[in-house]
Amino acid sequence: MKLLKLVPDDTNIKFLKWRIPFYVVSTLLIIASWGLVFTNGLNLGVDFVGGQQIQVTFTESEQAPIAELREEVASLGYGEPVIQRFGADNGVSIRFRLPPEVEEDAAAADAMTSRVTGAITDNFADARIDDLSAVSGKVSGELFETAMFALAIAMIAIAIYIWVRFEWQFGVGALYALVHDVSLTLGMFALFQLEFDLKIIAAILTIIGFSLNDTIVVYDRIRENLKKYRKMPIVELLDLSVNETLARTVMTTLTLLVVLVALLLLGPDSLFGFTAAITLGIFVGTYSSIYMAAPILVWLGVDSHSFVPDESSADKQDRVARGEA
Repeated sequence: MKLLKLVPDDTNIKFLKWRIPFYVVSTLLIIASWGLVFTNGLNLGVDFVGGQQIQVTFTESEQAPIAELREEVASLGYGEPVIQRFGADNGVSIRFRLPPEVEEDAAAADAMTSRVTGAITDNFADARIDDLSAVSGKVSGELFETAMFALAIAMIAIAIYIWVRFEWQFGVGALYALVHDVSLTLGMFALFQLEFDLKIIAAILTIIGFSLNDTIVVYDRIRENLKKYRKMPIVELLDLSVNETLARTVMTTLTLLVVLVALLLLGPDSLFGFTAAITLGIFVGTYSSIYMAAPILVWLGVDSHSFVPDESSADKQDRVARGEA
C-alpha cells in the first residue's frame, strides 16, 4: 500500500523569491499589533486586574462540580469566572472581575458578592463558604508585569542559546521570529478584546516553544547544507533547506491543527481564548520559521564560509610547506 504524501520528496518552492514583500507585510503587522495593544489595550482578566475571591468547599462530595459551578456563576452576568481547585479535591477558589461601576463602590461590591454566594448555596446544598476576600488590583498588576517580564526573558534566553548553538545571526533571526509570533498573538487579543489572563500567558509560552522548535529544525538543516554545499549561493541554499524540512513542518502543523480546531469549535468557553491563541500561534510560528527566520540570514551576512573553521597559523605554515596555494 502506497503511503499518502502531502508534500512530495522533490519540492523546489522558491520561498525566498518573495522574502522582501513578506518581510514588509510582517513588519507592518507587528507595528499594527502593537498599535492595537497601546490604543485598544488588552482585556485583562481577574488574574491581572483584581476582583473578588470566594473559597468554597463541597462537604458531601469527593470532587467539586467545577463545570456546573462555572455555568451557575457565569449565568449571573458578571463575566466568566476563574475557578480552580483549592486544597482538597472538593474545594475550589472562585474569582470574578468587578464591573467598572462597582470597583469604587464597596456596598455594590458586597452586594454582588452576596448574590454570588447566595446562588452557590441555593443551587448546591453541600456548599460551604469558607472565605470571602478581595483580590488586590495592585498585586494583580504586579503579576501582569512579572508575566510580561518572564516572556521577555524567555525569548532573550532562547536567542542566546541559539547564538551559542549556531552563530549570532541565527540568534537574531530566532528572536525576530519570536517577536513576530508574540506580537501578532497580542494584536489578536487587543483587536477582538478576548480576555487575557494567565492561561493566555501559558499559551504564548507554548507558541514560543513550538516556533522555536520549528526554527531550530530549519536552522540545523541550513547549517548542514552550508558545510555540504560550499559554492551554492546562499539564497538557493536557504530554499533547499526549507524545502527539505517542509514535509516535517506540514505534518507537524496539520496534526496539531486537527486537535486545536476541534477544541476551538467544540471545547468549553473557558478554554476558547487559550485555544484561539495557540491556533493562531501554530500558523504564525510555521510562517515565521520559513519567511522570517530564514531570509534574515541573507541580510545578516551568513554565507558559505560561516561554518568553516578559521585557519590557524600552524595550519597555514603547513599548507605553504606542502606547496599548496
